[in-house]
Amino acid sequence: MTAVAPHFDAVIHPPPRLQICGLLAAVDTMEFATVRDRVGVSDSVLSKHVKQLEEAGYVQVSKATVASRQRTSLSLTRTGRRAFEAHVAELRRIAGL
Repeated sequence: MTAVAPHFDAVIHPPPRLQICGLLAAVDTMEFATVRDRVGVSDSVLSKHVKQLEEAGYVQVSKATVASRQRTSLSLTRTGRRAFEAHVAELRRIAGL
């Protein structure tokens, strides 16, 4: 991880979005259902948060057909990764860590 300037990001800050970004920061891609289960929200709640992150350019949503079933996967964009790192750096700065 390269050093980023601490920056509070209101798009990322709500707890479910912070959790989503944290999960996606650790992987290249993650299935929607896995993110939903790990964050502990319904499909509709996750969809709303993902939409906000997608509109900010932070998350990419990909759909594919696997074994005749539609699969949705999520990944952080480069912009999203930098924004998440800067937000976490700001939280650490605020907490004095």
